[in-house]
Amino acid sequence: MSESVPAGIDVSRPTAARMYDHLLGGRFNHPSDRAAVEQLLKIAPSTKELALNNRAFLCRVVEIIAREYGIRQFVDHGSGLPTQDNVHQVAQRVDESCRVVYIDNDPHVHAYGGLLLDENPRVALVQADMTRTEDIFADPGFRNLIDLREPAAALFVSVTHCLTDEQDPFGMIRRTVDALPAGSVVVVCQLVSEDAKVREDVTRLMRDGTGNRWGRVRTESEVRAFFDLDRLRIEDPGLLDVTHWRPDREVYPRQRTDEWIEFGGLATVR
Repeated sequence: MSESVPAGIDVSRPTAARMYDHLLGGRFNHPSDRAAVEQLLKIAPSTKELALNNRAFLCRVVEIIAREYGIRQFVDHGSGLPTQDNVHQVAQRVDESCRVVYIDNDPHVHAYGGLLLDENPRVALVQADMTRTEDIFADPGFRNLIDLREPAAALFVSVTHCLTDEQDPFGMIRRTVDALPAGSVVVVCQLVSEDAKVREDVTRLMRDGTGNRWGRVRTESEVRAFFDLDRLRIEDPGLLDVTHWRPDREVYPRQRTDEWIEFGGLATVR
């Protein structure tokens, strides 16, 4: 990366956001991130294809939410670094009135946050811990754009694996659902593996590399538990590998191996 590093940004340790950026072919990453990705690929060789398919799912689900569910406000938790086809770009192609609030506590994300905004009055980037639901909803940047009297889309796409059990990702989702009006939607997906060794090895690698700023790989049943709330109704086609969630084309980058997948789906709020 040829750009200078913003003041106060530590690039000596990798971050999940910058590693993801590298996997997507982005430019907001550094040698530490690229080295960590190399180590990750030794454990999970399919990770690049998984990342690309996950990003395609995000774009696909946002368009469907805007077009088919008629929702015009989106809250993207753990949004990460700007890349091609961000949530606001996808949603605003359906309807330019769509409003989007990005939530992230990574200082690198905020250092480049201006690239997300594009001087767009219907977009805001809030620097906050995504588990601090009440603080997020009270933030002026959030309140200026999101009206919780109207249906909204809460996105937790590829972020709950960044949270430890002590950080209580289930509680984060429950608090968000409790605050949303009927007709809203919630999208949750995260990295899962049914192979205990893969879960342990990747979790250890990511925690060690990021200085314990990561959660853990979970199982499919644990992700299903995120949706186990009375007000949520899982929509077709259910919870599955997101590559197969309402695909809009026949060919996607195929995972060469199946040691882990991105698992989840969409639910409506009753």
